[in-house]
Amino acid sequence: MSIVLEGRLLQILPQQNGTGKNGPWIKQDFIIETHGEYSRKICISAWGEKAGEIKGFDEGDQLKVSVNIESREFNERWYTDIKAWRIEKESPPRKTGPAAESEVPPPEDVPPPADDDLLPF
Repeated sequence: MSIVLEGRLLQILPQQNGTGKNGPWIKQDFIIETHGEYSRKICISAWGEKAGEIKGFDEGDQLKVSVNIESREFNERWYTDIKAWRIEKESPPRKTGPAAESEVPPPEDVPPPADDDLLPF
């Protein structure tokens, strides 16, 4: 199952690494808090190259994270993994409505008109 989660980066947990039957591995967990009336805190794992990508973000950044969710059984217990396969920084939302209309860009430096551009009256 693949889902896109959007939220604020709350924390980057310590990186984990080791060696398994397929060689060395790197795992980086991070926590995001989703938007909305009932926000949720979600721990997401980034593996391999993706583990290095999360270090390019700062706590408080708004992220859009594409994840795969998968569960597996081990010793009659179930474990669920949320693995990131794409991590993007969201651009700040565009302002709309009266507040946006009141924001006028600063004037550019305009040279004064030449004498022949002046009106006689």
